[in-house]
Amino acid sequence: MLRSLDIRDMLIIDRLSLDLGAGLNVLTGETGAGKSILLDSLGFVLGWRGRAALVRDGAAQGEVTAEFRIGVDHPARTVLRDAGIEADDDELLLRRVNTADGRKTAWVNGTRVSGDVLRALSDTLLELHGQHDDKGLLDARVHRDLLDAFASIDLSEVRAAWTGLGQARRALRDAEARIEAVKAEEDFLRHAVAEFDALDPQPGEEADLDARRRMMQGAGRVREDVAKALQAIGPNGAEALMTDATRWLEDASAEMDETLGPAVDALGRAMAELGEAQSRVEGALDALDFDPHELENVEERLFAIRALARKHGVLADDLAGFGADLRSRLDLLDASASEIDALEARLKSASAGYKAAADAVGAQRREAATRLDRAMAAELAPLRMERAVFTTRISAGNAGPTGHDDVAFEVATNPGAPAGALNKIASGGELSRFLLALKVCLVGGESGRTLIFDEIDRGVGGATADAVGRRLKALAEQGQVLVVTHSPQVAALGAHHWRVEKRIEEREGAEITVSRVLPVAEGERVDELARMLAGDTVTDAARAAAQALLDAA
Repeated sequence: MLRSLDIRDMLIIDRLSLDLGAGLNVLTGETGAGKSILLDSLGFVLGWRGRAALVRDGAAQGEVTAEFRIGVDHPARTVLRDAGIEADDDELLLRRVNTADGRKTAWVNGTRVSGDVLRALSDTLLELHGQHDDKGLLDARVHRDLLDAFASIDLSEVRAAWTGLGQARRALRDAEARIEAVKAEEDFLRHAVAEFDALDPQPGEEADLDARRRMMQGAGRVREDVAKALQAIGPNGAEALMTDATRWLEDASAEMDETLGPAVDALGRAMAELGEAQSRVEGALDALDFDPHELENVEERLFAIRALARKHGVLADDLAGFGADLRSRLDLLDASASEIDALEARLKSASAGYKAAADAVGAQRREAATRLDRAMAAELAPLRMERAVFTTRISAGNAGPTGHDDVAFEVATNPGAPAGALNKIASGGELSRFLLALKVCLVGGESGRTLIFDEIDRGVGGATADAVGRRLKALAEQGQVLVVTHSPQVAALGAHHWRVEKRIEEREGAEITVSRVLPVAEGERVDELARMLAGDTVTDAARAAAQALLDAA
């Protein structure tokens, strides 16, 4: 609910504070007095796109502040939370400044925000309707949403089905694309996989082969040196000498107590180490004893592995993994038929599930359309449009997350006349009444948003104007309605009444035009309604008629 509106230096308003209440709020006044400026200023603080120049002549900047009251479950809180704005209590304060050079700055609860945040909040806080409304009820793109809200249709199942259908389509499309890409290189894959299978390279094999090759290439010279070393430490060399030395020392030690004992022990250890060295050298000599054709075989495999790595642009150690990848791509091609069959079956099932869910929603919409058409007929009759026909047309449309129905509100203003879109068939006064009747039918238990009707009663009078006013009052009983009106019948039904007037004031020796909004006290309402009935010259008859309107209200 809009609690207050404070305007400073906007167009011909220099300073204005307006406190609004629940129920039907009425603004009256002469044409040109500034009622539209109030709406322009409200639209400015809500981020609407409107007039480019709003700052009052001579002022450095204009400023508008609007205070709203929101409940704990109000949708505005979601917008605030997404924008990172605190909203601990029920007060929501919007402030926007427009400097003379055109710069605009906005705050919400003291936090600076963009125009996008203001407009997102606006969608949850306020709804404007007028004769020239080019959005909202006249926008055919939202008629389906309006019908769904009227019928309280749960769209969760059809949304989930649409998501599942999209996933199934993407899975099939991606699989087909992958398989098509593999098919384009099928010959290459089959040849490459056969090549890899034949060679079967292993990680680390290249390094092993290279080391083996180097060893065999120098094996002739190395083997000769190793054989000489083995001969030197063999039984006929150092080993025999050490054996003789040990025997001589043992004989001598028997005559010298234990003086030669350590020497004999040391020679024993040396002989053991020499024996181990002899064994290892013999093993090395055996390793150097290879088939002359083995070097040729090692080189041939080493060169084949390196050539395959160069061919595919990978490291030799990565050949095994690369070959496995080629094999998996070929396996995908071989298994493509069964995969495509499974994905097509999944898509068929998802499509059937979506159609069933969308058809169920469509059936609910058609039932709701019948109820809405009956409700509109009941609303149009008191508005002196009993011969007009309102029709909710449902036709096949593009499939989407809310179903596959197109919904459009159409009217025929005269029997036998063709039906058409609201804004193309109805005249100004008729359109106003259609919009009001439609809003009455659609609003249901809606609350939380302030409804503004800008001269929606223009072109009607008498009993019709009274019927318009009573429907506005009925809407206001569910929340808050603000109506700008020239109709005394509508004004008489207001719970709160303000008069907008334009004055010429002298300031600092110069005349300026300013707009004022004055509350109309209960005792002043008769005179204001009489002025609306009679014009500048208020007669007793006009006062009596005004009193009768208030009594009836």
